[in-house]
Amino acid sequence: MKNTYILFELASGYSLFHAKEMLQIEQLLQESTVASADFGRFNAMVSLVSFAPFTAADQAIENIEAVVKGQVTEFLANFLKQQLGGSKKDKCQLGVADVAIGQSIKADLQIACVANDTMAEITRWIRYHISKFIPELSAADITQAQLGLAHGFSRTLVKMNVNRSDNMIIQAISLLDQMDKDINTFAMRVKEWYGWHFPEMKKLVNDNVQYCQLCIAIKDRKNLQDPAYLQTVKDIVGDDDQAEEIVKIANISMGMEFTEADFLNIESFAKRVVTLTSFRKALYTYLQEKMNVVAPNLAALIGEQIGGRLICQAGSLMNLAKYPASTVQILGAEKALFRALKTKTNTPKYGLIFHSTYIGRAPKEHKGRISRYLANKASIASRLDCFMDEPNRVFGEVLAKQVEDRLTFFETGKEVPTNQEIMEQAMVAYQESLGKAAKKAKKDKKRKREEGEEAEAGDDDEEAKRRRKEEKKAKKAKKAAEAAEAEAAAAKAEKKKEKKKKAEA
Repeated sequence: MKNTYILFELASGYSLFHAKEMLQIEQLLQESTVASADFGRFNAMVSLVSFAPFTAADQAIENIEAVVKGQVTEFLANFLKQQLGGSKKDKCQLGVADVAIGQSIKADLQIACVANDTMAEITRWIRYHISKFIPELSAADITQAQLGLAHGFSRTLVKMNVNRSDNMIIQAISLLDQMDKDINTFAMRVKEWYGWHFPEMKKLVNDNVQYCQLCIAIKDRKNLQDPAYLQTVKDIVGDDDQAEEIVKIANISMGMEFTEADFLNIESFAKRVVTLTSFRKALYTYLQEKMNVVAPNLAALIGEQIGGRLICQAGSLMNLAKYPASTVQILGAEKALFRALKTKTNTPKYGLIFHSTYIGRAPKEHKGRISRYLANKASIASRLDCFMDEPNRVFGEVLAKQVEDRLTFFETGKEVPTNQEIMEQAMVAYQESLGKAAKKAKKDKKRKREEGEEAEAGDDDEEAKRRRKEEKKAKKAKKAAEAAEAEAAAAKAEKKKEKKKKAEA
């Protein structure tokens, strides 16, 4: 009978136990919880063979990641080779808690592994008695190590991938929809408020932002009697005739008079609406950029906003990629779907994709067909974006062309190329785009290297100039010092001559 060893993973390292009598152990485990909780009896049947502690927290995280994936690290392989290597591995079997790690150990190290209920139960009681098996590790130390490893491992799970940050798209599209409602509500409030003073302007200016800008610029309608205000109004509305009409109507308006405080409050609120509108434009630009990075094919096919709403409704790009085309087709129409199922009427033909331009351009009798076709292509695009290593817009543009061709086919009956032909062309275009991107990256790298060399050369030139200046200064200082010494020596010699003359006299 083969010797049975049990591999036990700790937050502090790997440990190996020897199960001496498997039949007695099974009987002990079946007897009662009290019997297994007796460390003396349990230790007589299961003993510690070796313990290999991790040297650093990074090593612990690396090993726990590998164990979760069912992989054998170099550290674990060396530990098992040291303890069960050579002729031992043919005479023993290794009990493990997870089937996946057992399969990897068997494949990499040729050690027979067992993962069953008995091994799981033994592992449970080893964990219960571990602080007694390894006295150096107190219960507090084990808990602290587990806590630190849990935090470190959790951080690795939530690492942000910039190219897959679909949660940013979800937040952006949700905020964009909310801002559209808020801006419309606030603009209506400005119109109603300022309408008491200049009610006719509501009919002359339909754009909400222009209306708020005019409220800020005009304030009191009597100001429009000043010719200088006419140009300001023209700049805002962008139409000379409309601007002149506003000025003309302002002179005969039936609105009530406002105080200065009223105008200040209206102006402040109108500025908020204009600021929100500017932020909304910036947010939409941000959404476009994110969609072109995260889901370029979906954006090229169906647009940034509808693509973002599909991702938001699905919960993530991964979820959207897993959905069948039939689900993508009615995504966003859940209420109508369940109502139809409850009342046993026709189910909806489209959900969020109804807002696509393709369905709007399709004839009424073909809207259902084009919605199915579009949902199919959107499902393909989302899968390409989710699972390709380097997604770009090539396939999305090809899929969009296919939808356009399908619309033309419904209208004229003109034959379109097969899907296989189109995809073969798309693959060629994709490979070419990857080649161009690689060349561009190479050129950019070369340019940066050259710029760095030029900068270094420039730094060297500056250093040489500075050195030459210092050398010149040193030479000048040396010459000045020599001249001063010569003058001092001449003065000293002159004094000696004078003393000598006086002595002779």
